[in-house]
Amino acid sequence: MIVTNDLKPSQQCATAAKKAMSVLRLIKRTFSKIDVQDFNILYKCYVRPHLEYCIQAWSPHLLKDIRCLEKVQERATKLVTELKNLEYTDRLRKLGLTTLERRRLRGDLIEIYKILMGKENVDYGHFFQYADNSYELRGHRF
Repeated sequence: MIVTNDLKPSQQCATAAKKAMSVLRLIKRTFSKIDVQDFNILYKCYVRPHLEYCIQAWSPHLLKDIRCLEKVQERATKLVTELKNLEYTDRLRKLGLTTLERRRLRGDLIEIYKILMGKENVDYGHFFQYADNSYELRGHRF
């Protein structure tokens, strides 16, 4: 993971996107035709891990960084021959994928749940505080 003095994840995003694109080029050179099942295996095993490595630590918040990562997945979905001419959202739906931004949000929510439930060795008091009025939170203090 790349950490800069200003703690912006732009360099990490660019490096992750570059690595993932090199793997995509390798896949494109190796396979002449890729169907949906082959794509799911190749993408989930070899490309997406580069885009999501330690993502909860360096989660991009700048629009240019989010687009940089999403562009890689968009290009990857064009490798599937029969889906090449569809819109990006349609390709994602046919492949059973979600946007990387949505996956990051889901990962963040899972991490928060694990911290609050004591499944991580982190003192949640440093990050969260319980609400005083539980009536605003559907009867519980979370």
